[in-house]
Amino acid sequence: MTDYIDLAGTPQTFGDTEAQREVRENDRNYVFHSWSAQGAINPLPIAKGEGATFWDYDGNEYLDFSSQLVNLNLGHQHPKLIKAIQEQAGRLATIQPALANDARGELAKRIVEHSFEGARSVFFTNGGADAVEYAVRMARHHTGRQKVLSRFRSYHGSTGTAITLTGEPRRWSNGTLDAGVVHFTGPYAYRSAFYATSPEEEAERALAHLEQTIQLEGPETIAAIILETVTGTNGVLVPPPGYLPGVRALCDKYGIVYIADEVMVGFGRTGEWFAYQGFDVKPDLVTFAKGVNSGYVPLGGVVISEEIHNTFVDRSFPGGLTYSGHPLACASGVATFDIFEEEGILERVRDLGERVIEPRLRQLAEKHKSVGEVRGKGFFWALELVVDRETREPLVPFNASGEAAAPFNAVVAACKQAGLWPFAAGNRLQVAPPLVTSEEDLVRGLDIIDAALDVADSYYTGK
Repeated sequence: MTDYIDLAGTPQTFGDTEAQREVRENDRNYVFHSWSAQGAINPLPIAKGEGATFWDYDGNEYLDFSSQLVNLNLGHQHPKLIKAIQEQAGRLATIQPALANDARGELAKRIVEHSFEGARSVFFTNGGADAVEYAVRMARHHTGRQKVLSRFRSYHGSTGTAITLTGEPRRWSNGTLDAGVVHFTGPYAYRSAFYATSPEEEAERALAHLEQTIQLEGPETIAAIILETVTGTNGVLVPPPGYLPGVRALCDKYGIVYIADEVMVGFGRTGEWFAYQGFDVKPDLVTFAKGVNSGYVPLGGVVISEEIHNTFVDRSFPGGLTYSGHPLACASGVATFDIFEEEGILERVRDLGERVIEPRLRQLAEKHKSVGEVRGKGFFWALELVVDRETREPLVPFNASGEAAAPFNAVVAACKQAGLWPFAAGNRLQVAPPLVTSEEDLVRGLDIIDAALDVADSYYTGK
């Protein structure tokens, strides 16, 4: 019986300790991992994936409730994505970006057609961080200004400007790599910095704070405001009613470019092609990556408005990448659009999100005293864990590590031991399964979270 195919193309079965040993040895001896103390980690070797599931070399099965890094929107080994890559490799594996390519042009056309009114073109990058870098560069050249405003509780990537824009602890040790970045506080009604008593009040006060920041920094110095449409790793923070249109109005008032960072929430994650389409707002630039082809080949990009595109009609844009719009990546991106239409992906995300995920998460909040709040949309949700609902004290402190993080780590471990790979961040269990996950698997995964929350409840100290 064949369980998986190894690097040499040889059929193998689970439980091959020698194969697993070699993978572990090569990883520990030669691979340098991101965001890690190299001596403190022991990455789990993975043998294969299929749909919403992946397996380790011992045959342990994990239901992928994080879509890896919230990029595997169409799941592991989707046959139509694999076929598109194979066919493209068979006829033209690569070509430089200065030459026209059918797959690149077709994907750009489809992205523009599914984006905002007034979208004109797409600049392709290799991923989300460099999409952010180039969006900022475009905004600066378009406006002739240098400052860019971004929120605390945000993540925009780990390259120079992107990590400086990031508003969470991963930025701290990287210094100030872009002196033109200014941070401000966005809406977070559950832990309101504005003492708001309703979502509408939170939006109003957050917008007042943003306008004050603009005025104090000098509107004529600000090129862009960049926002994750729905905040991702930092809590699945869904903007309150009126907030994003209010940001758009401030950008218009002061001549500032609005950049929507859709790297994590684009391509169906919230039930729309792009998440901003569910909030009655039109950006000037949109960054994307991850779900555009589920990460099968690295790809990202920037959707560019007519006005900003026209800035560079008679003036060269100062930037480029060797692999911009790589044919293999773009071919799988074109296939993604086909799959979304053929399999009704947006419709199933809306249906299952509203009918299965949200009701069950709200039931868990009623059942488990450790759940302080449930929030989300589509296939993108968060359970914020607390030790006291009245005071809203989090299960673990902000940026906890070591012993201080033990309660949350215990919850995550309970999920993994039961066969669920969760999206875990801070003091939140976040739910972000592949968009092709079956209803049965969604229910099974939510059942596992239900049981793991018993562990969180054991740390509860409130009444």
